[in-house]
Amino acid sequence: MRCLYRERKHFCGEYLEVDIFPVFEYQRGRSKKRKPTTKTQKKLNQRNAERKLIRLLNTNFTKNDIRFDLTYSPTNEPQTPKDAQRQLQNFLRRVKRYRKRNALPDLKYVAVTEKGSKSGRSHHHIVMSGGIDINTLAEIWGHGYTTAKPLQFDEQGITGIAKYLIKEPVLSKRWNASRNLEKPKISERDGRLSQRKIKEWHNSGADNRAEIEKAYEGYYLSEVKPYYNEINGGYYITVLMYKKQTPKQSRKRGSYKRK
Repeated sequence: MRCLYRERKHFCGEYLEVDIFPVFEYQRGRSKKRKPTTKTQKKLNQRNAERKLIRLLNTNFTKNDIRFDLTYSPTNEPQTPKDAQRQLQNFLRRVKRYRKRNALPDLKYVAVTEKGSKSGRSHHHIVMSGGIDINTLAEIWGHGYTTAKPLQFDEQGITGIAKYLIKEPVLSKRWNASRNLEKPKISERDGRLSQRKIKEWHNSGADNRAEIEKAYEGYYLSEVKPYYNEINGGYYITVLMYKKQTPKQSRKRGSYKRK
């Protein structure tokens, strides 16, 4: 059974994510797939959602943008999750109007509404465009307390924020996003890497740093995530990378600075 290895590249701003996986000859036809268990499917859905959101955030936001958290005072607590969503959308509309009046670029955002596991109180987390004073944003909100932090990128972007944002959404939709977000660019190629090379990368990971960085010029290696499928005998790898910076900027692990 013939097998080629496919590289699927996701270009996410300053970051590159490469999925390397086998494509078997029989996959060109129809084959019966085993249905995963509910628990397995739930974990898979969560993992895929996290990866999708990480790519989206890394593609669209920079260190000039912020994470903005919104809570409610007791007298303003929404009665239902739909009420909370309505309050969030009203806030975002007011921010858009403020940006337009002050000649700021259009608002970009990714927002999640959650309910506290202990308190049961609704709150919102938003990754959004910067450029507005945090006190002004708090006034625009006007329903309770707020906190704001600048986005801090490392060698994998803002992965931690993405995972935090979608841990327990109130509504079935994991997140809401503005329509003006750019999607990561994707390219695919088959057969460039041999199975022998993939097996070597799989087994030794970051020890092949120089070779992997040569294969993806213009990027530094952040992490290699290998997986071996015992059912089909295939090697699966996810390679995470970040763009090489100018000489003035540090490459030292843990102190990555994004333009």
